[in-house]
Amino acid sequence: MGVIEVDLFSEEVTDPEHPEAVSFRKLLEAVADEYGCELLLFEVDQGTVSFSFDDDELTSEILKILQAKEEDL
Repeated sequence: MGVIEVDLFSEEVTDPEHPEAVSFRKLLEAVADEYGCELLLFEVDQGTVSFSFDDDELTSEILKILQAKEEDL
């Protein structure tokens, strides 16, 4: 299981119950449902989101998307 970490929110978002974090978690859970897997980890610390799924294929796809976005910057 790989953990993905993304600086996604402002540093004021420090809690997984923050409305922005809750919205993102719901999105991740919907994606997990589409892939027939589960969201195993979801944490937020100073705007950085850490999450993982129990599906290596989905994790790999997300990493490819993030790398492509990084190259566009």
